[in-house]
This record gives sequence, structure tokens and C-alpha cells, in this order.
Amino acid sequence: MTVTYVINGSEVTGLERFWDLIGEAVNGPGGSFGRNLDAFADCLSGGMGTPDDNDFVIEWRDHARSARALGHEETARHLRRLTARAHPDNLPPLRERIARAEQGRGPTLFDELVDIIQERLGPGRLLLS
Repeated sequence: MTVTYVINGSEVTGLERFWDLIGEAVNGPGGSFGRNLDAFADCLSGGMGTPDDNDFVIEWRDHARSARALGHEETARHLRRLTARAHPDNLPPLRERIARAEQGRGPTLFDELVDIIQERLGPGRLLLS
């Protein structure tokens, strides 16, 4: 039986709130399901509260509102925070990504999250409504 986890997109106000919402959708109140893009991708691969057979779907309601909250401004903010921990060799490309995001160009956090979900779960496992 396929399990459906629901994200209420109207409650997504930024990346930190997204982490809270997906954690609660999968693992109940106060639950966690990764707090960065790599951990989120790993969690989607199974064993972190999802069915062992990976027979689940993520339904992202009001996703357009989430797309705005996780848009270029939030993407630039997120990338700026990453610079504090980045290896010096990674700073130039990171700064380029920040500049693009500040100009409203390039992929957003919303785009990255959608890509991760679709890549890890496969076709038809992400329902955007």
C-alpha cells in the first residue's frame, strides 16, 4: 500500500520551515527528515521513517507558494550561509551562484528540492498541486 506524505506548501516560509514540515509529514510532530540537501536526499533513499520498500509519494500542496518562499532570495540567503563553512577552493563558484541568485537567475532551492525528490523517488512519486 502506497503511503502519501503531505507538505502544506502554504506553510513553507523558507528552507528551515520546509525542513520542519517534511520532518513532521514523515515522522510526526517534532520529527526530522534531514536538515540540508544532502541529508534530505539520503533520507529519501529509505530507512528514515519511510516504508522499507520505498513505496511512498510526496504530495506538495500549494507548491506555487512554496516556490515563491524558496525562490532566488531564499536561495541567495542559503548560499551565503554556506560560505562560512566552504573550503576556500569552493568559494569562487559559490559566490558566482550567489550573484546569479541575487540577480534572479539560476535554479532556486525549490528547483533543487523538486529535482532531488524526482531523482530519488522516480517518476510519479512527487505530486505538485
